Amino acid sequence: MKSVKVILLSVVALLLVSCGTTSTVPITGRKQNLLVSDEQVLSLSNQQYQEYMKTAKASTNAANTAMVKRVGQKLANAVVSYLNANGLGAEVSQYKWEFNLVQDKQVNAFCMPGGKIVVYEGILPVTQDEASLAIVLGHEIAHAVAKHSAERLSNAYKQQYGMQIIGAVAQGAGVSTGLAQLGTQVLGVGAQAWSSGFSRKQESEADHMGLIFAAMAGYDPQVAVNFWQRMSSATGGGSSSIFSDHPTDATRIQQIQGWLPEAKKYYKPTASVSSKSSVKSSGKTIKISSKKNKKK
Repeated sequence: MKSVKVILLSVVALLLVSCGTTSTVPITGRKQNLLVSDEQVLSLSNQQYQEYMKTAKASTNAANTAMVKRVGQKLANAVVSYLNANGLGAEVSQYKWEFNLVQDKQVNAFCMPGGKIVVYEGILPVTQDEASLAIVLGHEIAHAVAKHSAERLSNAYKQQYGMQIIGAVAQGAGVSTGLAQLGTQVLGVGAQAWSSGFSRKQESEADHMGLIFAAMAGYDPQVAVNFWQRMSSATGGGSSSIFSDHPTDATRIQQIQGWLPEAKKYYKPTASVSSKSSVKSSGKTIKISSKKNKKK
């Protein structure tokens, strides 16, 4: 009888894994299994976003705030055009783009589903120019377009189901309650599906997509290499605070260099993309000229 219970519960586990919808990530073509709908994810994320914005302090720097919104909107327009042109117009309606600059010294930025993106002032001295800021915002937009939050939440649900199944299987097989509880604890995961904690696979995918989105918007994707070199210096050479659980900076730079030929196919410089920008910090305005890297 116990063996029958184990078999039945194992079948249930397989059914849980196989249920949901299969989605294809734009650009990369990766398949993902989602157990939650766009509506469910947007509802949850909008609630958290509203709560966060009630406590966040908006930047008082008008020039930098305008820069974040300007660069963000260029990227959003390019992404919407890409989605419409590739038969993904139905996805466009879920995005209500917002780009916010908040007072925080952390070298950080995060996204929420539906196009809600927050940039911390602390990252601007590292980005230095609009093109590098586009690399950051492109990465964040990629998380939303690739539905990484829905994927992570789906995985958390699978783990939750798995916890219950493992506990039942353990008891059905005669395993002690204490051991079953231990197995449940080991399988436990958090369900915070946005702002941090994406997997390394998702982070690399966002780097890839974000690089191309920046190029689509008219920003030179080549600046990503120098940006990540600056980020590595600013964070001591390890995984930076901007993206927790990410590949090391050295790995990211190597991957980006491999994606650059693809990204450059989408790059068409526009007159509206300035080669100079200013980052005002602590009452001082620092002007930075962006320089193209020479090929070695």
